[in-house]
Amino acid sequence: LYADLSAASCSDDLTKSVSYGDVCHFVKNEMENTTYKLIEALTEQLARKVLIHFPIIEKVTIEVKKPWAPILLPIETVSVVMERAWHTVYLGIGSNLGDKEENLKTAIDLLKADELCKVLQVSPFIVTAPVGGVKQDDFLNGAIELKTLRTPEQLLNLIGEIEEKLKRVREIHWGPRTIDLDILYYDNEVIRTKCLTIPHPELQNREFVLEPMCNLAQNLCHPIFGKTIFQLYEDLRNKEN
Repeated sequence: LYADLSAASCSDDLTKSVSYGDVCHFVKNEMENTTYKLIEALTEQLARKVLIHFPIIEKVTIEVKKPWAPILLPIETVSVVMERAWHTVYLGIGSNLGDKEENLKTAIDLLKADELCKVLQVSPFIVTAPVGGVKQDDFLNGAIELKTLRTPEQLLNLIGEIEEKLKRVREIHWGPRTIDLDILYYDNEVIRTKCLTIPHPELQNREFVLEPMCNLAQNLCHPIFGKTIFQLYEDLRNKEN
């Protein structure tokens, strides 16, 4: 188990730590009341449930051993080891169709409803002009800080489900939309795949992203440019002026 124990070590206060006895009994109960075909699935679910049930725990490493596995060879035990942790993510959010504020709040509520996500902060919403040259209404934009147990790809899938529930359509590039959710940062990772680019490739060029982000994490450093959110925001404003 991995956690910040500085408060517990300074105060000798049990409530500032995690009871490993409670964790052991929690795992025992899960093992006795749930059946899995694969130890891979068991290990994954145990990791998730421990992290969700014990908020102070930030990361876990779990090994599940299976003795006398049906391999028909002299192997005493097979095992699966997994490390899982809460990840810090920043999302951009926007809407320019219908009740814009209600759209944003509904999307945030759907994020909160996902047990693998914890919404920590939401920036104030700001009205911004559309970009891209398509004639349309102004946007209402903001940013969200959350913790998640989802991988970047799993988080992207969740965002797609939320956008679908809010009836987002993708007919016109940079066109109007009921909801727009973008992954801006995922920990300090740099990801380049066919479906996903993190940090968001246009983040440094979008005042409607940087301004809300300054409310949440102005000292957050871009892993490629080596500049904070506030510095990127100042650079963009100076460029525009």
